[in-house]
Amino acid sequence: MGNGVAVIFLFSLLLARSFLAASADNFNQDVGVTWGDGRGQIFNGGNLISLTLDKISGSGFQSKNEYLFGRFDVQMKLVPRNSAGTVTTFYLSSDPSPTHDEIDLEFLGNLSGSPYTVHTNVYTQGKGNREQEFDLWFDPTKDFHTYSIIWNPQRIIIYVDYIPIRVFENEEAIGVPFAKSQPMRVYGTIWDGEQWATRGGQVKTDWSGAPFTAYYRNFNVQSANSVGNKPWLTRGITTKDRNWLRWAKRNHMIYNYCTDRNRHTPRPECHRRRKSRSL
Repeated sequence: MGNGVAVIFLFSLLLARSFLAASADNFNQDVGVTWGDGRGQIFNGGNLISLTLDKISGSGFQSKNEYLFGRFDVQMKLVPRNSAGTVTTFYLSSDPSPTHDEIDLEFLGNLSGSPYTVHTNVYTQGKGNREQEFDLWFDPTKDFHTYSIIWNPQRIIIYVDYIPIRVFENEEAIGVPFAKSQPMRVYGTIWDGEQWATRGGQVKTDWSGAPFTAYYRNFNVQSANSVGNKPWLTRGITTKDRNWLRWAKRNHMIYNYCTDRNRHTPRPECHRRRKSRSL
């Protein structure tokens, strides 16, 4: 294990201990398997969900409650071996409409031995196209890893194993819409995305490896109604956070909508980031 990876591992382990010390929510009480005709299952007294994809259908769950801002954590173990074409998700979304809000983490499967890609996106008032993608620096199929979203009135922060990889600031002052008025539910799904997921759809799903199964555990939501302190509500970006964000960008970012002039016209928030050298 290299020095850099060792530091990341120890940092994640220390934070994980504090997270796991808190009681996780119970899937039986807090979510419902909403589609998949039995391909989604809740186990271990409500502490574990498996979602399965086969050639007929995928599957998914959603939270029973809606939330306006909060911290959302889950541990996931992704589809192993040749997972090309599969898409496993953990995301927030308001009720379906042409003006819905959404915060996405989508894990794009790949050929055996290749890194998984985490695809992130932010929709506001039905408009997205703010994708950033990162390759994961570990094998997410060997064990559970923690994925988190903080959503407060000032910003959205996405974490992998408690390391911030993306920040989307509230920049309404310069005309950038921000999700702040529509409550969202939490969703988890697995589905066939072979038309676009792996190398832009160049690699198709190998159904000889089906069924494909991903697992979720230690689901935890801290919302406005949660008991106790709510540090997520005013969570800012520290110097340490900025160092991790730069590390993620330099070493693991593989796509950034701000630099894709072929697909996107320059966005106001991208111009400001370049000007201020911020993330």
